[in-house]
Amino acid sequence: MTHFTNYSELSAYMDRLGLFHMDLTLDRMHAVWEKRGIPEVPVVHVVGTNGKGSTSAFLCSLARAHGVKVGMFTSPHFVTPRERVQINRAMLSHEKWVELANELLAIPGADSLTYFEFQTSLAMLAFERNKVQLAIMEAGLGGDYDATNVFSPFLTLYTPIGMDHVEILGPTLVDIARDKAGAIHHGGTVITGPQEGEVMNELQARARDVGARFMFSVDIAEPVKEPLGLDGIHQSTNAQLGLAGWRWYAAGQEVRSLPETERFGLKSAFLPGRMQSVELNGQTVILDGAHNGHAFEALTAALRSKGVRPSAVIFACLGDKDAGPIIPQLLALTDGPIVIPQMQNDRAGDPDGLAAKIGDRARTADSMQAALASCEDMEGPVLVCGSLYLLAEFYSLYPEFLTSQR
Repeated sequence: MTHFTNYSELSAYMDRLGLFHMDLTLDRMHAVWEKRGIPEVPVVHVVGTNGKGSTSAFLCSLARAHGVKVGMFTSPHFVTPRERVQINRAMLSHEKWVELANELLAIPGADSLTYFEFQTSLAMLAFERNKVQLAIMEAGLGGDYDATNVFSPFLTLYTPIGMDHVEILGPTLVDIARDKAGAIHHGGTVITGPQEGEVMNELQARARDVGARFMFSVDIAEPVKEPLGLDGIHQSTNAQLGLAGWRWYAAGQEVRSLPETERFGLKSAFLPGRMQSVELNGQTVILDGAHNGHAFEALTAALRSKGVRPSAVIFACLGDKDAGPIIPQLLALTDGPIVIPQMQNDRAGDPDGLAAKIGDRARTADSMQAALASCEDMEGPVLVCGSLYLLAEFYSLYPEFLTSQR
């Protein structure tokens, strides 16, 4: 049986599992947790394409503001896997990770879990051990076969569903919606934010089939007003969904939700890489994880609403991502250059190939640091977007911005 004596050994083990290795079945997760027994932790499952992290952050902040001990599992991470599992927005120590990993791998069959399954399972053990009153579980890319779907939630929140991961979830919006609708459990409760008509049809059909209660965020929470902890006009939708989820939880747990405390919770939410503005060597750098058409629409609207037009954009994406559909949106963000750094990632796209698709305004750089240096003389803000993995390279250089706006 695998047993770790320090975090370095655990880190090497997780690396061997492979960050990007996927095997979309829940057989392993069901087998492990049937042997272990699923913890009695109140779970809110956050599912969708865009806005999952932001909605989770708003819900977490609202819970903390009301004195509720909350665990949160999100993905991907930027610098360390420890970012994925937080208790009251604090990462666990290296020692706690080792203890939890050893506890997990003592369960028969746990050594067969994939990277994401391992992380998901470790998170649930952490939430049980720390006696959280609320566990927020952000789904990965899907719903039906997502590892987070093993833990029957008392509430499922749906953020906007759009076109993404088509090579895995299917080529049409209906295919993607149908997969994500698989996260709706028998007799469960669903709250959704705004959706395309065909997406809403799939979610409602699944809810009817399994006898789940289906509600809309607008029926539980009024439109939220600024200030919000996360920038961007699209964040009002995420905040409203988070607030609806919080109010449903509070009512069920007989927790008194106070208007002034709600406002404080929404204002205090923080999540790196979502319209995050930082000052670097006297220059404003805007960090946003937009990586698909829907997210680029939100990013464009957010910049426009703030009267911001970047002087340059640093952009990159993974090699298996078809950047073609978002290139017109990318070019419309700035009149300046599009700088494409070589990402230090096995799945990184080819900068020269991407530059050829973008056209005359594209130029390449050897690294994120080189890309930033090439923009130092720009007078206006520099935008970094296109991939959370690109942002990870920025945070590796400047980790202080992972926990602070500036």
